Amino acid sequence: MAKKQSLKESPAPWYADGLRFECSQCGDCCSGEPGFVWVNEDEIADLANAMNMDVDSFEHQFVRQVGANKSLKEYPDGDCILLDPETRKCSVYDSRPIQCRTWPFWDSNLATKKDWNETCSVCPGSGKGRVFSFAEIEIQRKEKSV
Repeated sequence: MAKKQSLKESPAPWYADGLRFECSQCGDCCSGEPGFVWVNEDEIADLANAMNMDVDSFEHQFVRQVGANKSLKEYPDGDCILLDPETRKCSVYDSRPIQCRTWPFWDSNLATKKDWNETCSVCPGSGKGRVFSFAEIEIQRKEKSV
């Protein structure tokens, strides 16, 4: 008789052997179509501190209210307001929000191997660099659902 799979057991995700990624700081994930970079109060305070600003001034200049949530503002072309338009580098890279730090290990990029391949086609660091283990990917993926 074949062994029945327990309800608690599920097949390993397609990326169980890990995935390669190394941020090239190209700015591509910070630009393009309009969207949202969700930030919480702690992240706003960290970003304000990184820019040597008080929280209220930072929020007024860089944050927008979206319903009950807050998101970083964007330039009219969809680029993040914190992406330097000349250097194409993040002006707060070391203090960037969780959503940015966990790229490309978002649910939307990991749903299928096809989704990951599409991510690799638009992100020069995806599919290259060191191998992130399944455990490392899961920690990042679970930090913020994107």
